[in-house]
Amino acid sequence: MSTLSETLPVIDLDIFLSQHTQSIRVQEECNKAADALITYGALLVHDSRVSEEDNDTFLDLIEDYFAQPIEDLQKDERPEIHYQVGVTLENTEKPKCAVDEPCLDIIANLDPAERPLDVSGHHPDPKCRFFWKMGTPPPYETEFPALNAPNVVPQAPGISEKWEFHHGEMGTFHEECNIAEMTAIGLGLPREFIKDAGKYGPHLLGPTASDLVKYGQKDTILAGFHTDLNCLTIHGRSRYPGLNIWARNTGKRIPVRFPPTGRYLLVQAGKQIEHLTGGLIKAGFHEVVVNKATLQTIERRKESHPDRPNIRISSTFFWHLSSDYELAPIPKLSERANVFNSSQTANQHTSYERMKVGQQVQK
Repeated sequence: MSTLSETLPVIDLDIFLSQHTQSIRVQEECNKAADALITYGALLVHDSRVSEEDNDTFLDLIEDYFAQPIEDLQKDERPEIHYQVGVTLENTEKPKCAVDEPCLDIIANLDPAERPLDVSGHHPDPKCRFFWKMGTPPPYETEFPALNAPNVVPQAPGISEKWEFHHGEMGTFHEECNIAEMTAIGLGLPREFIKDAGKYGPHLLGPTASDLVKYGQKDTILAGFHTDLNCLTIHGRSRYPGLNIWARNTGKRIPVRFPPTGRYLLVQAGKQIEHLTGGLIKAGFHEVVVNKATLQTIERRKESHPDRPNIRISSTFFWHLSSDYELAPIPKLSERANVFNSSQTANQHTSYERMKVGQQVQK
């Protein structure tokens, strides 16, 4: 792993959008996207359609929402449907890795200097989250109605009237990110293969919030070492650093750094694309922590924006495959995975049984 870059590959989506699919440059960029997900489980996307102004407006809205009193936030909880919509408050979600043997094995196989912050204390994450369901309702009766529950709109004046518009705007843009198509082409699949598999997916815009007044001490775990269960996770630029990823679940910890300015998104691989590719692409392990760079940003924000809440927001979008889609490894990609994984020690014997995507989510 020592030959890997310590920064993520940058994929130029503008090339894909402006040139014919058969062009050499488009094919090269698609190959680069697929290779980045195979090698790193993540990539950065340069996309001229990204609006820094829209991102700032959205971050402001989510900061204002999570700055409300706890009793107002509790009105938006829906524990009866496993928090699939509405708010999930701090200290609710526990990192699965704390009790998951294969995950603990991965941590044990890392060089001690490259391990995540210790999740073995079994403490729940201090982060909060709000799930806003996106996507097209299926034109058939789904077997998984709980994954398709109606959205929750907060009631606070100044927030409620903006909520649906800005969530729809941000979510629709992330939903239309073309990395699923580029990855499919780079893997040698039809362009629409992955996109079509997610046509009726219960996509979720899930902005995550961490109170840096309460939890702003160095080495605080905001989100413990974990992978995402969906297909692709898409992030806009956060105001505070602290996200670390592990390339191919082994080797070096890579702090995610967006270029200082410009129109970029971060894309991470989740468990559904791992299943679909038979492990050729692995869901990337990651954590969010308070580190030295986070602390420096906290101090800068206090000076530059003294009237704003001191809350770390991640504008996370979870792009899912359709709940009723039959999830099974693509044979030619499984064969590539077997070759690729033969030199890997961690997780090389994972089996991917056929199941509906909704069953995978429920598990």
